[in-house]
Amino acid sequence: MKIVDLSRELYHRTPSYPGHPPVMHGVWKSHEESFAESGNVHGLASMFISMVDHAGTHMDAPLHFGKSGISIDQYPLEKCIVPGICIDLSHIAPRAEIAPADLEAAVAKAGVPVPKGGTVLLCTGHHARTFPRKEYSSDNSGVNVAATEWLARQGVVHFGIDSMRPGPEGDVNALVHKACLDLDITHIESLCNLEALLGKGQFTFIGLPMKWRGGTASPIRAVAVFEM
Repeated sequence: MKIVDLSRELYHRTPSYPGHPPVMHGVWKSHEESFAESGNVHGLASMFISMVDHAGTHMDAPLHFGKSGISIDQYPLEKCIVPGICIDLSHIAPRAEIAPADLEAAVAKAGVPVPKGGTVLLCTGHHARTFPRKEYSSDNSGVNVAATEWLARQGVVHFGIDSMRPGPEGDVNALVHKACLDLDITHIESLCNLEALLGKGQFTFIGLPMKWRGGTASPIRAVAVFEM
């Protein structure tokens, strides 16, 4: 079995979506402090973290798209362990729209079909090119509504991308979110290391969200597993 980690590291002040609160991460109690409190028996360190539910590599819940959508704690776990493929879209210009024809060509180049009931990971190269610079939060390419509809017609349960939003910044991105609600699919944002999957064929994608009551999203540990 080979596991490829596709998740961004979470750390203090890790880049977050514009307008979202920052990730705050620090020491709650050090080994030395708890050792002293225990009467010099043993020291147990602990840390704290404060973050929006869309921090780091995360899965959007349908509730994020509209009030009629389910929250992340209700999202079916069966859709979190699915077959997947990764396609190369790194030639698409920054801030440009990815259209259905781009997806069709990339799938054909990959030489493996879109798995029904599975996922498609879109390697735009955005993370590798820009993270953690300020351009990471603004210069991504992304799918348009027609491309989102194309993915849904292939039977995916979700798709993933190596940027902070599924569509390019602006109205198109908002419309892609609305389309996901209407099409009953979701997406995964802020993936990384997708280049490691190109040309490797189908894998098992695993991305389990935390059971946050009423959550609009959740960080996940996204991995691709080969020979599972």
